[in-house]
Amino acid sequence: MSLSRSSAIPRSALTTMAASRRSVLRGMALSGLAVGGANLLAACGGDDAGPASGEGATVKFGINEAEGVGPAHDRLAAMAEAYSKESGTEVSLNAVDHNTFQESINTYLQGTPDDVFTWFAGFRMAQFAENGLITDLSDIWPIDGLNDSFKEASTAPDGKQYFVPVQYYPWAVFYRKSVFEKNGWVAPETNDDFMALMDDMQGKGVTPFAFGDKDGWPAMGTFDILNMRLNGFDFHMSLMAGDEQWDGDEVKLVFDTWRQLLPYHQADPLGRTWQEAATSMGKGECGMYLLGTFVVDALGENGEDLDFFTFPELDSSIGADALDAPIDGFCVAAAGKNQEGGKEMAKWLGTAAAADAANNGADAPFIAANSGASTSTYSDLQKKSAEVVGAAANIAQFMDRDTNADFANTVMIPSIQDFLKNPDDIDGVTASIQEQAASIFG
Repeated sequence: MSLSRSSAIPRSALTTMAASRRSVLRGMALSGLAVGGANLLAACGGDDAGPASGEGATVKFGINEAEGVGPAHDRLAAMAEAYSKESGTEVSLNAVDHNTFQESINTYLQGTPDDVFTWFAGFRMAQFAENGLITDLSDIWPIDGLNDSFKEASTAPDGKQYFVPVQYYPWAVFYRKSVFEKNGWVAPETNDDFMALMDDMQGKGVTPFAFGDKDGWPAMGTFDILNMRLNGFDFHMSLMAGDEQWDGDEVKLVFDTWRQLLPYHQADPLGRTWQEAATSMGKGECGMYLLGTFVVDALGENGEDLDFFTFPELDSSIGADALDAPIDGFCVAAAGKNQEGGKEMAKWLGTAAAADAANNGADAPFIAANSGASTSTYSDLQKKSAEVVGAAANIAQFMDRDTNADFANTVMIPSIQDFLKNPDDIDGVTASIQEQAASIFG
């Protein structure tokens, strides 16, 4: 996705959003165990003879998971089926693989998009709102079961809501319980424990960390957690907002620490997808994996063997109370033909009934945003995820959601990959990032 510099959210707005991020998911987790140019485009569906919703109506639903990829697609398809059954509206499902969806989203929204589509809270939602590419959903809020924290996460700098949250999940260090038990390993509580664990794994012929960055975005999670552990949450969010120097000592420390940790990771990560890396952990070839709880989707039967711990403290003055915990949900495309039908479906997708449809019979990492959703089918992994997010003092959304989308995609993905190719050129990488950041953020 690429946005012009003129469309970037003002730095002051980014900073305001960053400052409020610390309490958003904490409040949600504790309570739950998320018109720009739309008015000009909404009339596109005005000449349609059929009703907006109900019998005879069709709502087009674009999702970022291809058919056959596993639970992630199946959860969204189950929600679509449940809505169609309850409302009488036909739902036309357009399932696209995740990376293609992400890379094509800007063109998609400016062309002939589906009415409702999967997307994320954070700056990526806000940028689309500012550009008039998504519809103002303020009139469908409040939504029962979605508290003020979720409403805040759905609000753009103009004070209007453009998003309906459905789920959230933490990024953490995942491992197979049986592999740890077999080798006498336990989750580390300190950095010394962590280093000793990785050394022991290597001594037993196990690569400590599974690692795949072929798709570009997974390694962002490693940068995020190292930056929050070494420089703190406030610095991290200021950096994402363009208010700190990418070639400063703080960022160089992050890359240098990462460089020292790379020998504990799978080699050649740029040739490996996150699913392939997860499979390596599933086979016991790797001991751990830093990823979101969606990692379970790639593990099949081994998913029930999964547990996790949060990345340990690296600086006692900063602690380990910050983590990435992104919010997923839905937007209505401003250029969608069925605006009213899209809004009605989007509102329903935020309900407890929609969350229950997604969770029905699925041992999944889905943690419902709606506080009224049933937790009876939650796995131990889901319950622990909700508890960990609830206990965190500071929550980030993830690099490509916490910063300007153009910067994340066109600068940070290739820059991190350049670093992974040549981890000794930290000065070169950081200087290049700063030069480009200055151009984008001003």
